[in-house]
Amino acid sequence: MGKDVIIACDFAGEEETLGFLERFTEEKPFVKIGMELFYAAGPDIVRKIKARGHKIFLDLKLHDIPNTVKKAMAVLSRLDVDMCNLHAAGTIAMMEAALEGLTRPDGTRPLLIAVTQLTSTDEERMRNELLINATVEETVLHYAENAKKAGLDGIVCSPLEAGSVKARLGRDFVTVTPGVRFADSAKDDQARITTPEKAKEIGSDYIVVGRPITQAEDPVAAYRRCVKGFCG
Repeated sequence: MGKDVIIACDFAGEEETLGFLERFTEEKPFVKIGMELFYAAGPDIVRKIKARGHKIFLDLKLHDIPNTVKKAMAVLSRLDVDMCNLHAAGTIAMMEAALEGLTRPDGTRPLLIAVTQLTSTDEERMRNELLINATVEETVLHYAENAKKAGLDGIVCSPLEAGSVKARLGRDFVTVTPGVRFADSAKDDQARITTPEKAKEIGSDYIVVGRPITQAEDPVAAYRRCVKGFCG
């Protein structure tokens, strides 16, 4: 599987997003559309970015009863995105329903991955707020195993857990890893982070990079730095 850098387009609206993407005159980066942008601009922003030739990771993290998630995934599948996700905490039954809803009549579908633990979560919060007494790594691996049982393609996890996931579930089980920063970048609100070079070494398949690119003085140069470090 080829590695790729996904830019998190966490902008407030369509104009800012399309203006940002217009700066890329030579590349067509893989982009992530998250809740903020999707809720602000609606499904049409997905169609417009797709029409420009970008691959799209639609990051809405669905988590509801199985039937609701199944129906929602059927709608998202018609947007022709390349990857979408849900919360592994929604149970195997929910993930199986999501996969069924996502699969088109011709048998094709986007990649479907499960969020294990958010990269802003640490073990203290897990114990005190979520009543999860297992370690982050144990929890991520257990959720990853459930996702694989449900037939999903992979998971979202911290780069720090990607190697363990690959070791237990196989090289073909996809790891999509946010929480990636340059060594000279601010951590912002991420608790479990690493660099593009280290993520490559650990075994991530995709890295999701937001502010170190979108807020850089030269976003195109920052994107190319990421690609060189992770894919080179």
